Amino acid sequence: MQSANQQALLEIAITAARAGARELRARFGSAALGVRTKSSATDPVSEADVASERAVRAVLERHRPSDGILAEEGGNRGPTVEDGLRWIVDPLDGTVNFLFGVPLFAVSVACEDAHGTLAGVVLDPLREECFAATRDGPATLNGEQINGSSRSDLAQALVATGFAYDARTRARQAAVVARVLPAARDIRRGGAAALDLVWCACGRFDAYYERDVKHWDIAAGALIASRAGLVVRRLEARGEDPQGLVVAPPGLIDALCELVER
Repeated sequence: MQSANQQALLEIAITAARAGARELRARFGSAALGVRTKSSATDPVSEADVASERAVRAVLERHRPSDGILAEEGGNRGPTVEDGLRWIVDPLDGTVNFLFGVPLFAVSVACEDAHGTLAGVVLDPLREECFAATRDGPATLNGEQINGSSRSDLAQALVATGFAYDARTRARQAAVVARVLPAARDIRRGGAAALDLVWCACGRFDAYYERDVKHWDIAAGALIASRAGLVVRRLEARGEDPQGLVVAPPGLIDALCELVER
């Protein structure tokens, strides 16, 4: 697929993300409605998630009616990625933050083919920051090119991470934090994987790691981080540890992976 087509897909992703963001801004700070849980008692979904996803889907179905859609709340619909293009949607990454009034959440929209992600957008509705990239283009923030950290000393690195909803997985993740924290400058846990990834892409964090992330959490952000010059390394599932990823500059990736995977 040519870059011009990738750019057209990116513009659709941006339009869709903005539609979802409008729904979130209209509801943020109000009493949460329609809250239910999914995988555990600490894994919520709200009316805001559903409204945002509905708005994103409406844009995608208007512009790309023949493509498939995989969305966090609505599941998989339409052609598979092997048959054509598929859109990956997280309508509200950081639902717990949103429900608690913490202004740290995002809409994530990506488009992929059988070879991976073609275009991706992570939009912060409150800061009005739009992070974007195509497979062949630069990573950008509100249209301006961004680059990730070039740090090579883990002891000076600010590392982001996140935790699963399952208590047993959290216990194992705590053991990993106990290894990484003494070796790094510090650790941050923001609560929105998509933002962690794009904040790495613009240098606010040096690196990021997390297991038990879903495809919609990382599809757009991982592409943006990669196009910003960072190494994106997948973590395979192992024993009770689910799959995940590590994102870091070339000079940090091996040292951080060694601690995470030990």
